Amino acid sequence: MLLDGKTVIVSGVGAGLGHEVAAAVVRDGGNAVLGARTEANLAKAAAEIDPGGAHTAYRATDIADEEQCRALAGLAVERSGRIDALVQVAALDSHFGGLEDADFATWQRVLDVNLLGSLRMARACLPALKERGGALVLVGTQSSVAAPSQVRQAAYAASKGGLVSAMYSLARELGPHRIRVNTVQPGWMWGPPVEAYVQFTAHTEGVPEEEVKRRLGERMVLPELATDGDVADACVFLASDRARAITGQSLLVNAGELMR
Repeated sequence: MLLDGKTVIVSGVGAGLGHEVAAAVVRDGGNAVLGARTEANLAKAAAEIDPGGAHTAYRATDIADEEQCRALAGLAVERSGRIDALVQVAALDSHFGGLEDADFATWQRVLDVNLLGSLRMARACLPALKERGGALVLVGTQSSVAAPSQVRQAAYAASKGGLVSAMYSLARELGPHRIRVNTVQPGWMWGPPVEAYVQFTAHTEGVPEEEVKRRLGERMVLPELATDGDVADACVFLASDRARAITGQSLLVNAGELMR
């Protein structure tokens, strides 16, 4: 098993990617420590992923709050005595728009959560990670390198682009401690957010949902969209010892829509 006996913190566990990452951690033999702002969502996810409760723990965590980040890291150490990896999924992705209609107060909030919040969560894990090495896996977005034509999310893309730039510096800084730092950049991935987009677009345009999904799929080299589960598998790989020589890299998981 890729993560046999390892403890992985997964932030941002809701109905989508964070849930899939946590499930993949447990599936591959690890212990998953779950964080998100809503405790009810965490309890539901833990019960689904690990009904016996032997391989999960959770704490309500807002990554905009440094004390809460430290508390989540502390829970992992309390339960397992170690942290082997952080998969940082939590993000604010609900703000839409570009420059002309920008509300920069909202942009600041997006940057505080997606960029600084990710770094807060990463820093909270450092003391434990330094003990034996490990991995930081930061979830970015394809939008930070190629803006989609279907939606406009300039603040979100900028915040995730900043996260990729920070990742390179973190990889250099933390490498001597055997801490690897990488970014996974999903494109369109089939899961709750994209399902909602397809439903909304189909209703707005008066076309079947399959038509909207087909148009998205036509952009891919492979004949279907990646899924939340596909992205989760990439995160688990980078968190595992199979990726022991990989650091300072950005991995696009996008069914070939964009190649770099």
